[in-house]
Amino acid sequence: MIIRNINSLHGTERQVDSNNWSSTRLLLKDDNMGFSFHQTIVHPGTETKIWYKNHLEAVYCIEGTGEIEEEDGAKHNIFPGTIYALDKHDKHKLRAFSKMKMICIFNPPLLGPETHDSQGVYPLLMEK
Repeated sequence: MIIRNINSLHGTERQVDSNNWSSTRLLLKDDNMGFSFHQTIVHPGTETKIWYKNHLEAVYCIEGTGEIEEEDGAKHNIFPGTIYALDKHDKHKLRAFSKMKMICIFNPPLLGPETHDSQGVYPLLMEK
């Protein structure tokens, strides 16, 4: 059984920060669950270009407001209770109108240190 408290992960290698977000990675590949599980804080007033060409992701908003814009320009409001699933490796832009707290699940699971490259992609890292 795995039991963790998010507060114990702050300031460790399981917390990954960028200019636009901070991701605390509660479950990673080495936990052997078949997915990774993160809480991500998206900073207000930011826009992040994302394309998970190597991963599928589901995101559930528990706090804040924003929008996701698909590659074709379609926009969708995000607010608490909204889930979106990038089931086709969808390119998109994520905008935060206020501080957004999101729960994210990745398949395949992340190893831990991944951040977006210039295309918005998380690399598919191999085991150490």
